[in-house]
Amino acid sequence: MAAPHGFVERLAELARSGVPFVSVTMVEAVGSTPQDTGSKMLVTSEGLSSGTVGGGKVEHKAIEHAKNMLADTSGQAPVHQLVEWNLQRDVGMTCGGVVKLFFETYNHSDWQVVIFGAGHVAAAVTNCLGQINCHIRCIDSRSQWLSKIPDRERLTKIHTDDLPAQVAALPSDAFVLCITMGHGTDRPVLSEILRQGRKFPYLGVIGSRAKRGVLVRELMAEGFSREQAEAFHCPIGLPLGTNEPGEIAISVVAQLIQERDKWRTNK
Repeated sequence: MAAPHGFVERLAELARSGVPFVSVTMVEAVGSTPQDTGSKMLVTSEGLSSGTVGGGKVEHKAIEHAKNMLADTSGQAPVHQLVEWNLQRDVGMTCGGVVKLFFETYNHSDWQVVIFGAGHVAAAVTNCLGQINCHIRCIDSRSQWLSKIPDRERLTKIHTDDLPAQVAALPSDAFVLCITMGHGTDRPVLSEILRQGRKFPYLGVIGSRAKRGVLVRELMAEGFSREQAEAFHCPIGLPLGTNEPGEIAISVVAQLIQERDKWRTNK
Protein backbone atom coordinates (compact mmCIF):
# COMPACT_ATOMS: atom_id res chain seq x y z
CA MET A 1 0.00 0.00 0.00
CA ALA A 2 1.45 3.38 -0.99
CA ALA A 3 2.31 5.83 1.75
CA PRO A 4 0.03 8.89 1.98
CA HIS A 5 1.20 11.98 0.15
CA GLY A 6 2.00 14.29 3.03
CA PHE A 7 4.45 16.79 4.43
CA VAL A 8 7.66 14.83 3.81
CA GLU A 9 6.70 13.96 0.25
CA ARG A 10 5.80 17.57 -0.52
CA LEU A 11 9.05 18.81 1.01
CA ALA A 12 11.00 16.41 -1.23
CA GLU A 13 9.04 17.56 -4.31
CA LEU A 14 9.75 21.22 -3.60
CA ALA A 15 13.42 20.55 -2.86
CA ARG A 16 13.85 18.76 -6.20
CA SER A 17 11.93 21.40 -8.13
CA GLY A 18 14.24 24.26 -7.21
CA VAL A 19 11.26 26.38 -6.08
CA PRO A 20 12.25 28.54 -3.08
CA PHE A 21 10.30 27.62 0.05
CA VAL A 22 10.38 27.77 3.84
CA SER A 23 9.83 24.93 6.28
CA VAL A 24 8.26 26.19 9.51
CA THR A 25 8.39 24.06 12.66
CA MET A 26 6.81 24.85 16.01
CA VAL A 27 9.68 23.91 18.30
CA GLU A 28 8.02 25.03 21.53
CA ALA A 29 4.46 25.81 22.62
CA VAL A 30 3.88 27.09 26.16
CA GLY A 31 0.47 27.75 27.68
CA SER A 32 -2.67 28.07 25.59
CA THR A 33 -1.58 27.72 21.95
CA PRO A 34 -3.41 26.69 18.76
CA GLN A 35 -1.11 23.77 17.93
CA ASP A 36 1.33 21.38 19.58
CA THR A 37 5.12 21.34 19.54
CA GLY A 38 6.41 19.62 16.42
CA SER A 39 3.72 20.84 14.04
CA LYS A 40 5.08 21.84 10.63
CA MET A 41 4.14 23.62 7.43
CA LEU A 42 5.73 24.49 4.09
CA VAL A 43 5.40 27.96 2.58
CA THR A 44 6.27 29.16 -0.93
CA SER A 45 6.02 32.70 -2.29
CA GLU A 46 2.41 31.82 -3.17
CA GLY A 47 1.55 30.98 0.43
CA LEU A 48 0.83 27.78 2.36
CA SER A 49 1.83 24.67 0.44
CA SER A 50 1.44 21.89 3.02
CA GLY A 51 0.93 21.28 6.73
CA THR A 52 -0.16 23.64 9.50
CA VAL A 53 1.15 25.29 12.67
CA GLY A 54 -2.30 25.92 14.04
CA GLY A 55 -4.27 28.06 11.66
CA GLY A 56 -5.69 31.46 12.50
CA LYS A 57 -3.55 34.45 13.41
CA VAL A 58 -0.43 32.49 14.36
CA GLU A 59 -0.34 30.69 11.04
CA HIS A 60 -1.13 33.86 9.09
CA LYS A 61 1.74 35.71 10.81
CA ALA A 62 4.10 32.77 10.24
CA ILE A 63 3.17 32.56 6.54
CA GLU A 64 3.78 36.29 6.07
CA HIS A 65 7.10 36.01 7.91
CA ALA A 66 8.15 33.12 5.65
CA LYS A 67 7.09 35.00 2.51
CA ASN A 68 9.08 38.04 3.62
CA MET A 69 12.16 35.82 4.02
CA LEU A 70 11.66 34.54 0.47
CA ALA A 71 11.14 38.06 -0.88
CA ASP A 72 14.56 39.14 0.38
CA THR A 73 16.87 38.54 -2.59
CA SER A 74 19.71 40.68 -1.28
CA GLY A 75 21.88 37.64 -0.73
CA GLN A 76 22.06 38.61 2.98
CA ALA A 77 18.75 37.01 4.00
CA PRO A 78 19.03 34.52 6.90
CA VAL A 79 18.87 30.88 5.90
CA HIS A 80 17.52 29.82 9.31
CA GLN A 81 15.65 31.87 11.87
CA LEU A 82 14.17 31.15 15.31
CA VAL A 83 11.41 33.47 16.49
CA GLU A 84 9.48 33.68 19.74
CA TRP A 85 6.03 35.23 19.77
CA ASN A 86 3.85 36.07 22.74
CA LEU A 87 0.36 35.36 21.42
CA GLN A 88 -1.18 38.41 23.11
CA ARG A 89 1.54 40.97 22.55
CA ASP A 90 2.98 39.88 19.19
CA VAL A 91 0.06 38.16 17.47
CA GLY A 92 -2.97 39.95 18.89
CA MET A 93 -4.70 36.87 20.28
CA THR A 94 -6.52 36.53 23.59
CA CYS A 95 -4.58 33.32 24.38
CA GLY A 96 -1.88 33.67 26.99
CA GLY A 97 0.62 31.33 25.40
CA VAL A 98 4.03 31.65 23.79
CA VAL A 99 5.28 29.88 20.66
CA LYS A 100 8.74 29.41 19.22
CA LEU A 101 8.92 28.80 15.46
CA PHE A 102 11.94 27.70 13.48
CA PHE A 103 12.07 28.90 9.85
CA GLU A 104 14.34 27.09 7.38
CA THR A 105 14.70 28.33 3.81
CA TYR A 106 15.41 26.00 0.90
CA ASN A 107 16.37 26.81 -2.70
CA HIS A 108 16.53 30.46 -1.68
CA SER A 109 19.49 32.73 -2.30
CA ASP A 110 20.97 29.69 -3.98
CA TRP A 111 22.91 30.26 -7.11
CA GLN A 112 20.64 29.07 -9.92
CA VAL A 113 22.28 27.89 -13.15
CA VAL A 114 20.26 26.65 -16.13
CA ILE A 115 21.97 24.75 -18.94
CA PHE A 116 20.16 24.07 -22.19
CA GLY A 117 21.97 21.04 -23.57
CA ALA A 118 23.47 17.82 -22.24
CA GLY A 119 26.26 17.11 -24.73
CA HIS A 120 29.96 16.79 -23.97
CA VAL A 121 30.60 20.43 -23.03
CA ALA A 122 27.27 20.87 -21.21
CA ALA A 123 27.91 17.68 -19.22
CA ALA A 124 31.42 18.91 -18.31
CA VAL A 125 29.99 22.27 -17.18
CA THR A 126 27.33 20.48 -15.14
CA ASN A 127 29.92 18.26 -13.47
CA CYS A 128 32.17 21.23 -12.73
CA LEU A 129 29.28 23.18 -11.20
CA GLY A 130 28.42 20.11 -9.15
CA GLN A 131 31.40 20.88 -6.92
CA ILE A 132 29.96 24.32 -6.08
CA ASN A 133 27.05 25.42 -3.91
CA CYS A 134 24.46 25.98 -6.63
CA HIS A 135 21.29 24.47 -8.05
CA ILE A 136 21.56 23.28 -11.65
CA ARG A 137 18.88 22.57 -14.24
CA CYS A 138 20.05 20.66 -17.29
CA ILE A 139 17.52 20.59 -20.13
CA ASP A 140 17.74 18.49 -23.29
CA SER A 141 15.59 16.60 -25.79
CA ARG A 142 17.95 13.59 -25.74
CA SER A 143 17.25 11.31 -22.80
CA GLN A 144 20.33 9.20 -23.52
CA TRP A 145 22.61 12.21 -23.07
CA LEU A 146 20.86 13.36 -19.91
CA SER A 147 21.23 9.86 -18.46
CA LYS A 148 25.01 10.04 -18.90
CA ILE A 149 25.23 12.96 -16.48
CA PRO A 150 25.60 11.57 -12.94
CA ASP A 151 22.65 12.23 -10.65
CA ARG A 152 23.46 14.42 -7.68
CA GLU A 153 21.71 16.52 -5.11
CA ARG A 154 20.76 19.98 -6.42
CA LEU A 155 20.76 18.81 -10.03
CA THR A 156 17.46 18.68 -11.91
CA LYS A 157 17.49 16.97 -15.31
CA ILE A 158 14.60 17.88 -17.60
CA HIS A 159 13.81 15.83 -20.70
CA THR A 160 11.65 17.71 -23.20
CA ASP A 161 11.19 17.98 -26.95
CA ASP A 162 10.33 21.68 -26.63
CA LEU A 163 13.30 23.54 -25.16
CA PRO A 164 11.89 27.08 -25.64
CA ALA A 165 8.79 26.10 -23.66
CA GLN A 166 10.99 25.82 -20.56
CA VAL A 167 11.90 29.51 -20.63
CA ALA A 168 8.75 30.74 -18.88
CA ALA A 169 9.45 28.60 -15.80
CA LEU A 170 13.03 29.80 -15.28
CA PRO A 171 13.72 31.81 -12.12
CA SER A 172 14.53 35.45 -12.81
CA ASP A 173 17.88 35.18 -11.01
CA ALA A 174 19.08 32.23 -13.09
CA PHE A 175 22.37 32.25 -14.97
CA VAL A 176 21.42 30.75 -18.33
CA LEU A 177 23.63 28.90 -20.79
CA CYS A 178 22.68 27.66 -24.26
CA ILE A 179 24.98 24.73 -25.02
CA THR A 180 22.69 22.61 -27.19
CA MET A 181 23.36 20.51 -30.28
CA GLY A 182 24.05 23.58 -32.37
CA HIS A 183 22.92 26.89 -33.79
CA GLY A 184 19.54 25.51 -34.85
CA THR A 185 18.59 24.61 -31.28
CA ASP A 186 20.36 27.46 -29.47
CA ARG A 187 18.64 30.27 -31.38
CA PRO A 188 15.01 29.25 -30.64
CA VAL A 189 15.77 29.31 -26.92
CA LEU A 190 17.49 32.69 -27.24
CA SER A 191 14.59 34.04 -29.31
CA GLU A 192 12.05 32.91 -26.73
CA ILE A 193 14.01 34.56 -23.91
CA LEU A 194 14.00 37.85 -25.81
CA ARG A 195 10.36 37.47 -26.89
CA GLN A 196 9.29 37.10 -23.26
CA GLY A 197 11.43 40.05 -22.24
CA ARG A 198 13.35 37.93 -19.74
CA LYS A 199 16.47 39.57 -18.35
CA PHE A 200 18.77 37.19 -16.54
CA PRO A 201 21.95 38.13 -14.65
CA TYR A 202 23.88 36.09 -17.23
CA LEU A 203 22.84 34.78 -20.62
CA GLY A 204 25.40 32.96 -22.73
CA VAL A 205 25.49 30.97 -25.95
CA ILE A 206 28.39 28.70 -26.80
CA GLY A 207 30.16 29.49 -30.06
CA SER A 208 32.59 31.74 -31.88
CA ARG A 209 32.46 35.46 -32.63
CA ALA A 210 31.28 34.50 -36.10
CA LYS A 211 28.35 32.59 -34.60
CA ARG A 212 27.52 35.60 -32.46
CA GLY A 213 27.38 37.77 -35.58
CA VAL A 214 25.00 35.33 -37.29
CA LEU A 215 22.77 35.15 -34.20
CA VAL A 216 22.58 38.94 -33.90
CA ARG A 217 21.63 39.31 -37.58
CA GLU A 218 18.98 36.60 -37.35
CA LEU A 219 17.47 38.03 -34.16
CA MET A 220 17.28 41.50 -35.71
CA ALA A 221 15.60 39.94 -38.75
CA GLU A 222 12.98 38.54 -36.34
CA GLY A 223 12.21 42.10 -35.25
CA PHE A 224 14.35 42.52 -32.15
CA SER A 225 16.29 45.74 -31.70
CA ARG A 226 20.07 45.66 -31.93
CA GLU A 227 20.28 46.26 -28.18
CA GLN A 228 18.06 43.24 -27.53
CA ALA A 229 19.81 41.09 -30.13
CA GLU A 230 23.23 41.75 -28.59
CA ALA A 231 22.22 41.13 -24.97
CA PHE A 232 24.06 37.82 -24.53
CA HIS A 233 27.57 36.47 -24.10
CA CYS A 234 29.10 34.64 -27.07
CA PRO A 235 31.75 33.27 -26.95
CA ILE A 236 31.33 32.14 -23.35
CA GLY A 237 34.09 31.46 -20.86
CA LEU A 238 37.36 33.17 -20.00
CA PRO A 239 40.06 33.25 -22.69
CA LEU A 240 42.13 30.34 -21.41
CA GLY A 241 42.71 26.64 -22.02
CA THR A 242 42.05 24.42 -25.01
CA ASN A 243 38.91 23.21 -26.77
CA GLU A 244 38.79 20.05 -24.67
CA PRO A 245 35.36 19.89 -22.95
CA GLY A 246 36.82 19.78 -19.47
CA GLU A 247 38.94 22.88 -20.02
CA ILE A 248 36.07 24.71 -21.71
CA ALA A 249 33.94 23.88 -18.67
CA ILE A 250 36.52 25.34 -16.29
CA SER A 251 36.72 28.56 -18.33
CA VAL A 252 32.91 28.84 -18.47
CA VAL A 253 32.39 28.18 -14.76
CA ALA A 254 35.16 30.66 -13.92
CA GLN A 255 33.35 33.33 -15.95
CA LEU A 256 30.03 32.45 -14.29
CA ILE A 257 31.58 32.87 -10.85
CA GLN A 258 33.11 36.17 -11.93
CA GLU A 259 29.76 37.45 -13.23
CA ARG A 260 27.90 36.12 -10.19
CA ASP A 261 30.17 38.04 -7.83
CA LYS A 262 29.71 41.26 -9.84
CA TRP A 263 25.95 40.76 -9.84
CA ARG A 264 25.77 40.16 -6.10
CA THR A 265 27.90 43.24 -5.42
CA ASN A 266 25.69 45.46 -7.56
CA LYS A 267 22.32 44.18 -6.33
